[in-house]
Amino acid sequence: MAGRDPAPPQAEGGPPVPLQHYFSERPQVGHRRRTLRFLYRGRVLTCLTDRGVFASEGLDPGTALLIENMLVPERAEVLDVGSGWGPIGLAAAVAAPRGRVVLVDPNRRAVSLSRENLAANGVSNAEVFRGSFFAPVEGRRFDLVVSNPPYHLGRASLEHFFSEVPVHLKPHGRLLLVGKGSQGALYYQRRLGEIFVRVEILARGGGYRVLEASEPRSRPDPSRGPDSPGSRPPDVAKS
Repeated sequence: MAGRDPAPPQAEGGPPVPLQHYFSERPQVGHRRRTLRFLYRGRVLTCLTDRGVFASEGLDPGTALLIENMLVPERAEVLDVGSGWGPIGLAAAVAAPRGRVVLVDPNRRAVSLSRENLAANGVSNAEVFRGSFFAPVEGRRFDLVVSNPPYHLGRASLEHFFSEVPVHLKPHGRLLLVGKGSQGALYYQRRLGEIFVRVEILARGGGYRVLEASEPRSRPDPSRGPDSPGSRPPDVAKS
């Protein structure tokens, strides 16, 4: 679900990988695994990526900006929504060695990669679930929800995501996300201002903005089940 490429990646000798593959349960593209590394808090993290998963060529600038400005208390419980191959959740787990991190993505290939990357980097305080948005963590609350939202999935799905965040935050919890330009960051900023009392721009760079939202104006009913009306976006298939 973590698909925010400015353009689909070009396959070697073939057409671009369709954006929907990032959100699909089973991407219909062949494998081409590669190893990449990025530096976080003085530690080199080594990860595997693959085609059919967002940012398979390397860490995208929006995610990099988010990770760079992500403040995670060492005991925090963190949820990474749309984890892709896992860079945000992996960084959060490193930052919160006495906390717990949950990564969620509907893409089976992304889930497998995230699990491999956590294990390869010796991270034991994180777990990965397959599913759309908050379905795998129904009834759980977190200190921090982080995401590079899939803008190309459509506003109906984004509305679902934004509206469900408050019920999954602890009383002093925060939402941290990144977006780009008027179609992303500015829309997120306006919409979050309707849902949260506090919305701040933590960082800017390369057209991206990292936003932090806290103090929900209201909280949805936490007893609502995943199959109740309005609990699943209309354009996302069940995982």
